[in-house]
Amino acid sequence: MDLTSLNNNQRAAVEAVNNPVLIFAGAGSGKTRVLAYKIAYLLDQGIVVPEDVLAVTFTNKAAVVMRERVTRLIKEKHVPLNIGTFHSICARILRNDIKHLGFTSDFAIYDATDQVALLKVVMADMGVPKNSIMPKTARNRISYYKNKLIAHDGAMKTARTVQDRTIVDIYKVYQKALKENNALDFDDLLNYPLEIFEDHPKILGKYRKKWKYILVDEYQDTNRAQFLLVKILAEKHKQICVVGDDDQSIYGWRGADIRNILDFGKAFPNCEVFTLENNYRSTQQILTAATAVVENNKDRADKNLSAINGEGENLGLIETHDETEEADAVISALEKEIKINKRTFNDFAVLYRTNVQSRALEDSFLRNGIPYKIVGGTRFYARKEVKDLLGYLRLIVNLKDTISLRRVINFPPRGIGLKTVDKCVLQATKDKKELFDVLNNPEPMNIRGKQNESLVKFHDLIKKYNDLLTKINASELVRALVDETEMLKYYKRQDTIQDQERYANVMEVLNSVDDFMERNPGSLLHDFLEEVSLLTDIDEWNEDENHVTMMTVHSAKGLEFPVVFVTGLED
Repeated sequence: MDLTSLNNNQRAAVEAVNNPVLIFAGAGSGKTRVLAYKIAYLLDQGIVVPEDVLAVTFTNKAAVVMRERVTRLIKEKHVPLNIGTFHSICARILRNDIKHLGFTSDFAIYDATDQVALLKVVMADMGVPKNSIMPKTARNRISYYKNKLIAHDGAMKTARTVQDRTIVDIYKVYQKALKENNALDFDDLLNYPLEIFEDHPKILGKYRKKWKYILVDEYQDTNRAQFLLVKILAEKHKQICVVGDDDQSIYGWRGADIRNILDFGKAFPNCEVFTLENNYRSTQQILTAATAVVENNKDRADKNLSAINGEGENLGLIETHDETEEADAVISALEKEIKINKRTFNDFAVLYRTNVQSRALEDSFLRNGIPYKIVGGTRFYARKEVKDLLGYLRLIVNLKDTISLRRVINFPPRGIGLKTVDKCVLQATKDKKELFDVLNNPEPMNIRGKQNESLVKFHDLIKKYNDLLTKINASELVRALVDETEMLKYYKRQDTIQDQERYANVMEVLNSVDDFMERNPGSLLHDFLEEVSLLTDIDEWNEDENHVTMMTVHSAKGLEFPVVFVTGLED
């Protein structure tokens, strides 16, 4: 295999195959290139076959890029490589083996909105006074515990205040409610495989045998569960290569632990360490400025980045009195760049610390007629009309999903109010049945007339499509469902600009199901729902569209733009 296009350090890292490998890859030093070459080298040398490789990336977009690069290098299009994010790899494990934890393989994956909706129900049932604890606060705290692998009992030992103890109680009931809904949140996706591996050594042995060489990108941003998952899978064969940069560790607030990369040698003794210091992305001016900031970090591996692109222009520093003046200054500099250097809008990125800071910038862009796209605004799959359709699909796949049931039972409107739903909940509790199962017999609940008829019709509709899941393909099923519910007719009747947009968004979901089935023939509806659940903001960003990109520093991780404005530096 031809490795002549790699520099000496890159090549040495690619060819190291006898011990665990740690690659400190400075910003822009070609780490994705090295990982792709390493996978291709492993295959070329016959060290592993494609099915033996597990490569874990930070985003779905990075997984796609990695797969494309490897297939280009080995000159084969359809190679059965296991490349994906931690969440997608774990979801795959759980689809096969979650039955050992008492779930079924068609479990739902709850996003932040679904979690908050479930927590509202849980907290109301527990009698937690309204406004004493916000559901979002409880969600964030529960996520913190899960990120640290702290179970309910452990969390209670650290609780100091009445509010702390209440949140820990909510945590316990919330986990029980998730199981009753046959649902997992994002933290469960990472934690449950560890539970299965610990209790079922044979299952762990199966995956160790399956994945004989493991590669991990962005290792500096792994949390406790991700570290343990990698360690437990690789500790027997020790065929592992991790790539990262401690200087780029920016997810500590989300549970990432920088010690995972700095202490890699403790987890895997005899590891070989390589440092990539040639930067192919930036100029020396940019690197020098960045190093001047990051070298103040207490815990960091020593590295000295050198720009292949030369010294470059000086960094620009613009001082303004307030955010409005700052936004106008950005517009002015941007227009100057377009005029002098013939830039297009998609050459520019505007970064800030939090999304709140985008308002003044947006106002200025709108006033000046400059097209822009916010990465991390309302995501397509988080829009109400899209969530409503996905709610139907999730309920059809998983009849235990009460959060989706509550969401769609009266959409489009069919005369079923909250009081009727409450009666159904009480009846289900009394009869010890699933909420869905009491809908087809409203008489014991004293529900008469139109509501009685609507409940039975809704039950029969969902049951019909649940029965069709394995009989027709996902595209046909979703289109038939949208027709039968008259969802599109509902938006057409409203006849407002907003509803026209909602109509178009529902059509776009239908197109996305078609596209998914084309890419993944033979897949089922739950496979589509899983892909949608695991999409991140950056996966929905289209770099080919001609607009200025606005995003937080965290969202910009790993992306490249010719011109970057970093705003709000005083904050």
